Amino acid sequence: MSRLFKTARLPDGRIRDVRVSNETIAAVSDSISPNPDETVVDARDKFLFPGAIDVHVHFREPGDGHKETWTTGSKSAAAGGVTTIVDQPNTNPPTIEKTAYTSKATLATDSIVDYGINGGVTPDWKPDSLFECPLFALGEVFLADSTGEMGIDETVFRQALVKAAEIDIPVTIHAEDATQFNTDVYGCESGGLGGEATADMWSQYRSATAEIDAIKRAITIATEVGADIHIAHTSTPAGVDAATANNKSVTCEVTPHHLFLSRDDAAELGTYGRMNPPLRSETRRQGLWDRLVTGDIDMIATDHAPHTYDEKATSLWDAPSGVPGVETMLPLLFDRARRNEISYERIRDVTARNPASRFGLTQKGRIAVGYDADLVLIDPTAVQTINSDMLHSKCTWTPFAGMNGVFPELTMVRGTVVYDGETFGPAVGMNVIAREWVVSGITIGGNLTTVSIRTHTHTHTHTHTHTQTEFSWNDCVRVRLQFRRQKSQSQQLINESPWFGICRYYPW
Repeated sequence: MSRLFKTARLPDGRIRDVRVSNETIAAVSDSISPNPDETVVDARDKFLFPGAIDVHVHFREPGDGHKETWTTGSKSAAAGGVTTIVDQPNTNPPTIEKTAYTSKATLATDSIVDYGINGGVTPDWKPDSLFECPLFALGEVFLADSTGEMGIDETVFRQALVKAAEIDIPVTIHAEDATQFNTDVYGCESGGLGGEATADMWSQYRSATAEIDAIKRAITIATEVGADIHIAHTSTPAGVDAATANNKSVTCEVTPHHLFLSRDDAAELGTYGRMNPPLRSETRRQGLWDRLVTGDIDMIATDHAPHTYDEKATSLWDAPSGVPGVETMLPLLFDRARRNEISYERIRDVTARNPASRFGLTQKGRIAVGYDADLVLIDPTAVQTINSDMLHSKCTWTPFAGMNGVFPELTMVRGTVVYDGETFGPAVGMNVIAREWVVSGITIGGNLTTVSIRTHTHTHTHTHTHTQTEFSWNDCVRVRLQFRRQKSQSQQLINESPWFGICRYYPW
């Protein structure tokens, strides 16, 4: 199956023809002549972007499918131009051991976009069991309670960082210090229910200082034990500065709600503007935006955390924390680029290129030959006013109602159109970490079969060769490997072609 995008504008401004063949980008050139049997897309005056990689979503399954499912969440992602998501561990049950991971991985096969699955940390987590699974990262590790009540103390946090450092896996951190929350405010009169609540009190309660100091402390501990950390949903300019100051190995993300909303919006939003960390002052919001534009922020991730409208329609102190956002991230940014407030190149970097580079997704994040054909086509003049009726999350509401957005007219995941502006494609999503197991060579000599496996951690590439008599050409291959990321765990590898195939990992 081949598709040719003609005269598309890339994020850097170049006009190019881009050919997709099967799952990958086959050619990028000034001019490509169409083949007789391929679909030609007239992309004149339109932008072609690499699909966004959202490293922070909560798709709520297992346990809370009334809020979101892998089907509804991934459709929302695709409609917003997000082609890879990473699900967080605070589901029910939490993803803190192998059985819970396997349960979630089974549900994830309903996804129409590619995905990763993170593992969680609680006082009773089971790291030896959890690390048998192909984790995208460890985290988000909660230094203060949020949805799912997975907050941990510093002792457990340090132990988790040590474990992560041993197997060379990054740790994503929800950095807030609960000892610095303003308890004098908590429980005070906070107005009415839902949209009538005085949501600014939540910002007063979970202070900016609580975040800033927690980031600094997390970096200190990570440095001591040699762990690789990523700071989630950084909501303050000082937090970004702390994460990036003299710490080339530390990265951070910011959310759309901290970039586009502030405490000035709290009165209108009520409980629908309650999230962790909370909305900050307009001055701090502008400081985040300035750092985004100038390059100090590594990536944008949505922290898509849906709850139903009715669940939010309660008092400020009883409402669950979190807002949806996976479908509106790129549209909001595209509208700002249309107004020359940020460059299209910068949007590409913080939504695709940087996340792919940071987390070792070697086939994603770029429009280049050999990369996955994860593509998003937009018409920059097709501005729409965002409202909840046009969105696809199961939670049925958005904090960005009334803002302008530029939505994709086509979203493609590894060469398959999963959204065409109206209808959705099949559930083609794959686990991006399981996919990093690659059979790079098979040699048969006499009655021996040698299988060479190339595996990618987030910072290294390892090659392992195993020879046994019981391997058969077409059968599944069971190999026992020893390397840093999966300590001597049995792997089941399925060859999808004789000489080169993507391996899928099946724990047993």
